[in-house]
Amino acid sequence: MKKITFVLLFSTFSVLAQNSDAKCDILLKINKLLQNEHYNPKPVNDSLSAYVFDELLNDLDPSRNIFLKSQADSLTSKYRLQLDDLILKKDCSFLDDIKTVYIKSLLRNKTILEKLNNQSIDFNTKDTIRFKQRNFNFYLKANEVEKAWNKKIRYEVFIDIAEKSKNIDSLKVNFNSMSHKYQKSIIENELCKINASLTDEKPFEDNFYNIFCGYFDPHTNYFSNDTKSSFVSTLSKEKLSLGLEVSLNDKNEIIVTEINPNGPAFKTAKIKKGDQILAISNQKETLEVSCSSLESIATMMTSELNKNITLTLKHSSGKSFKITIEKQILKDEENTVYSFIVDKDIKVGYIKIPSFYSNFEGGNNKGCAQDVAKETVKLIQDDIQGLVLDLTDNGGGSMEEAVKLAGLFIDRGPISIVVDNKKKLSVINDPYKGVIYKGPVIIIINGNSASASEFFADIMQDYNRAVLIGSTSLGKATMQTIQPLEENDEQHFVKLTISKFYRITGKSHQAIGVIPDVPIPTIYQDVFQKESGFPTALKNDNLKSRIRFTPYVSNELIESLAQKSKDRVAKDTYFNSVITLNANIDSILKKSKLEIPMTLDAICQNLNSINNLSDEINNFDTNKLNLNISNSEYNQTLLMVKPSLVEYNKIQLENLKSNHYLNEAISIISDYKVLRKTN
Repeated sequence: MKKITFVLLFSTFSVLAQNSDAKCDILLKINKLLQNEHYNPKPVNDSLSAYVFDELLNDLDPSRNIFLKSQADSLTSKYRLQLDDLILKKDCSFLDDIKTVYIKSLLRNKTILEKLNNQSIDFNTKDTIRFKQRNFNFYLKANEVEKAWNKKIRYEVFIDIAEKSKNIDSLKVNFNSMSHKYQKSIIENELCKINASLTDEKPFEDNFYNIFCGYFDPHTNYFSNDTKSSFVSTLSKEKLSLGLEVSLNDKNEIIVTEINPNGPAFKTAKIKKGDQILAISNQKETLEVSCSSLESIATMMTSELNKNITLTLKHSSGKSFKITIEKQILKDEENTVYSFIVDKDIKVGYIKIPSFYSNFEGGNNKGCAQDVAKETVKLIQDDIQGLVLDLTDNGGGSMEEAVKLAGLFIDRGPISIVVDNKKKLSVINDPYKGVIYKGPVIIIINGNSASASEFFADIMQDYNRAVLIGSTSLGKATMQTIQPLEENDEQHFVKLTISKFYRITGKSHQAIGVIPDVPIPTIYQDVFQKESGFPTALKNDNLKSRIRFTPYVSNELIESLAQKSKDRVAKDTYFNSVITLNANIDSILKKSKLEIPMTLDAICQNLNSINNLSDEINNFDTNKLNLNISNSEYNQTLLMVKPSLVEYNKIQLENLKSNHYLNEAISIISDYKVLRKTN
């Protein structure tokens, strides 16, 4: 008997050792690629070890209700400053050890939740709940776990009930029946999440690889084949798609908001707007929406490797059904350049550039620069007197497209300096002679304008080719590429930072952002994640540049236009209201500590303050402005030929009528016309 036990133990150890070797093999390949190709390679040392260990535990237990303090302390003393040594020794057994403790903790929580599911929770217990902005220390003791879960469930029940009505007296009358119902559903949802974590093998290792990559900089990531496919699909205007648009409602349910009439979902004739997606399957794996991460759901839906998707949906009437859909190649209207004419004393063209998309794997010219060129020509044919390029919420994309786009508006000359991972400097020159449009240009940016958007905005600002308005951009001045770990490896990839770009003046917006000529407040501008907020972001620095270039207009003209605009913005009631609204948002979101009594009254009061702010944001007064927006003559004809585009075009047009940033851009163009005549 002892012999059999010994053999079983030896066999298990052997399997773990093999798994450990395989994981270390991937890690060492990742490290080799990063050391050879990354713009700023870092040594595998105690600093890396501490960062990776802390991030892994934060990722596994962000709410601090899984690991006990004793477990976290034990793992910390064993591994926090040892991971570097173990990885280099090709000993990744620490991953199995951490995972074993994690699974043990999940199973303990599962047992506690199953126990609570068979009990009636006392909602009259006097208690408070505290919220913190940042990660906090592990604190749970073994005898406190049940109490912590009891408290979490009570709070979520209070929240669910408080969301039902603003009439607190009515809620109190029906509290007992509602609390029992919500207690069951909340616990079952938590059990579902735990079971999903227990059965899902891949994310643990994949997350660790990704955290390892993130130590080098926040834009270096590990990709499996699925996540790579999903990422690449976001950078194209044509992709394999279900033909559905979805969004999260207030209850974090995934709801169908739009159905493309040309898409496969529409052709089933069964899916309706307002349907709730309950589950999604790629035939190999099924994800229950209520207990899966949004990231894993998005990856399964968008990955082009998953050509057939089975959805479980529920109509608003309550009836559930399953349907299998084969994806087809569709144009992503939300990720496609579009244009309009704005008539306000003068006729101005408006072009929205949602991203710097490109056909990365197809090799043709179906990129955003070509689409902007097409829309610009259409607008010129309608005799526009100025052009507005909208880069708000444009997170970047293809740097090649950004170079091409700059070339359309810059006559000739150098446009940027790029430094590669060998610290070799290269000057990027305008790829085209001449310009597509010679009139005044205004560019609108905000805190979500990033990377390729900032690259393009930099160039236009340095050449005085455009006046930039809006809020300071993200602050990312790096370029990435996706590489397999080895040649012919189709399963493991790294998106890594390979170069850093600088303005032709030698300055960089890395970690500080592109600062507009006219700062205009935008909603949430203090909430947007900034590059400088990432702990591993590359630092800002400058180069000594002797590059000569000829600005399009004088600095004095740009300064005069900017000052006139600043004066208008300072007096504008809408923009002053945005400042007030941002202060209200900050007062709620930036509280370092928030402690609330665990009573229905207190939680309703707190929820009402949040809902009132949400209503204030959603109902923010934009109706006083009613710009005269129309399609170019060419696009009017196009809509007659393609009636399926009419509805989406109408939504875009209506949204633009109340755009105060566009309104200010038109005023700047009017000033430009006057000042150019007088100079």
